[in-house]
Amino acid sequence: MKYIITGLFIFVCSFVTAQTKYEKDFLAFWNDVNDNYAYLDQQKINWLKVKEIYSPLVKKVSSQQAFIKFMEGVINECYNGHISLYTNLSTSNRIIPSGQDIYVEKINRQFVITDLRKGYKAEKSGLKIGDEILLFQGNAIDSQLQQFLPKYTNTHTNDMYKYAINMLFAGTHNTNRILTINRNGTTITLNADSIKLSSKSSLLETKQLNQTTAYIKINDALGNFNLINLFDQALDSFLLYKNIIIDLTETPGGGNTTVARSIMGRFIHKALPYQQHEFDETVFQTKRQWVEYVTPRKTQYKGNVYIMVGHWTGSMGEGMAIGFDGLKRAKIVGTSMAKLLGAVQGFTMTETNIGFQIPTERLYHINGIPREKFIPTIPTKNIEHTWNKILQIK
Repeated sequence: MKYIITGLFIFVCSFVTAQTKYEKDFLAFWNDVNDNYAYLDQQKINWLKVKEIYSPLVKKVSSQQAFIKFMEGVINECYNGHISLYTNLSTSNRIIPSGQDIYVEKINRQFVITDLRKGYKAEKSGLKIGDEILLFQGNAIDSQLQQFLPKYTNTHTNDMYKYAINMLFAGTHNTNRILTINRNGTTITLNADSIKLSSKSSLLETKQLNQTTAYIKINDALGNFNLINLFDQALDSFLLYKNIIIDLTETPGGGNTTVARSIMGRFIHKALPYQQHEFDETVFQTKRQWVEYVTPRKTQYKGNVYIMVGHWTGSMGEGMAIGFDGLKRAKIVGTSMAKLLGAVQGFTMTETNIGFQIPTERLYHINGIPREKFIPTIPTKNIEHTWNKILQIK
């Protein structure tokens, strides 16, 4: 009988431990965000209410997979693509904007495709800018947005709805996205994931648009140090051109300031500021602020510079756009950007070993405008409209 009781005791303790490690990691995550997340006040996130809502729910979590799913729901409370886990499930939603290829807006109670990522599944499946989406996965859209909207409030802002719409139409890793659309009065159903894409391997693309204008496109490589030498080679071959186009419309995955400053350094003749940082020293109730500079590198390009941006210009791509604008060295052409908040830092939940990132510094244009509120010098409606503007440059 003694051995049976001991075995039962061990079993119960193991079960309790399996339960409490998820509670411990949720609390650790909550504390990391509470102490380090740079936008709680700016986004008006009621983080205490989030703790109140999710603390009872985490007690029901009994597996790693269930905990990942649970934490994905918690992250939605921050309604921005710059906070995410470093792991996911096949059932997880794709991360935005990197995993997103369709941009939808609610206009006069209709869900309309206003932009498409060039060369990706949604566009290749036959969807077009201007299509009205009637149903997603055969169901009404408004009710499906609720899963991505913050639960700490019943009053949802435009930014919250934009996040929810982007997440819904990005879809999950394991399910094809079926859209029922209205196109000029005709109802069509399309599978947005019907096309299999080959991976893009080139960090950079170049071409001559006309006799006076050269073009350099960066393919989501702003975190790759090999890009620096490739960009130098490309720019050196275009130094005599009147105009240079730098295409940042495919940089959703961020990068680092070393790569960005190396590129911007080819266009200035003296050290100049390109962005402002702000960091909360919470313990001391003060803030640390500083300005980051770009210094000249190699031979300077002295002609006209145009930076193409769009809904898939994220993080460091956004930093380069406001940087070139702050340096007064380029005109920025395009739509609003991804509006990813701040500079991110990585953390790890010790019980489950799940990593995550959150923005810990606020970033600003040198004129003081928050990076996420920057509007391009030459605003456009979508990537097609952006190209129309670019092709007019002579």
